[in-house]
Amino acid sequence: MEMDWSELRARFLVEEDAAILALHKPAGISVTGERHDTDLVEMAAAAGETLYPVHRIDKVTSGLVLLAKELGAHGQLTRQFNKQTAQKAYLAIVAPGELPDTGTIDLPLSVGRKNRVRIAAPRESIRRDADRWFVADADLLNTKNYPSRTEFATVLRRDDHAVLVLRPITGRRHQIRVQLAWIGHPIVGDPLFDKSGAHERTYLHSWRLGLTADWRTPPELALAATPDADFWRPIQAESNEPADLLRRAGELLRGA
Repeated sequence: MEMDWSELRARFLVEEDAAILALHKPAGISVTGERHDTDLVEMAAAAGETLYPVHRIDKVTSGLVLLAKELGAHGQLTRQFNKQTAQKAYLAIVAPGELPDTGTIDLPLSVGRKNRVRIAAPRESIRRDADRWFVADADLLNTKNYPSRTEFATVLRRDDHAVLVLRPITGRRHQIRVQLAWIGHPIVGDPLFDKSGAHERTYLHSWRLGLTADWRTPPELALAATPDADFWRPIQAESNEPADLLRRAGELLRGA
């Protein structure tokens, strides 16, 4: 996507105040720190604006990303991510199969060869008990592992795809992507697991964020980035269907 910072900032603005900038990032642009790639923070810096990423979403992921304009706000917000009190919600279109109405993926992650994220256990050691996936401690690989937990609800089931709303409780790199793939429901178009190039993008979207922000009245940030029409392409959604799916996803989050 070729556009300068001022155009991108204006086109994808979600919310802004004196301390923060929230953007609806298109898939295909990095937030920060990607080798040999232009990212949002670098683009802003080249245009004379200093921004501090509060969190990161993958380059292939679209949706809400929060950046701080000042270090005080950055510290307050990042502490909430570190303490796992930030309320995060993602949407994903995945391979179909036997998915419960609600579920918990409680599978620790590790980093393997070539810095690849994987489940910290052999695939055959993954167990499912009703709506929870886990591995016994005795089955963990003899390597450093990171407890990782994702909760989800099934918004839509079809023969070819399912739509999930997900709450990553922890915030590990590639957490949602790896956990879903290893339980047999990879995200459609995810290049970590699909090398066919058959899809135009990865169908994972950062949808909502809720945080405390004591400089605001009331002292909170409640942010949302509605997916663009291209996100719904795999399910061939009719014109009114995305709004209905988002409404159902919101109801499922409230009921969780």
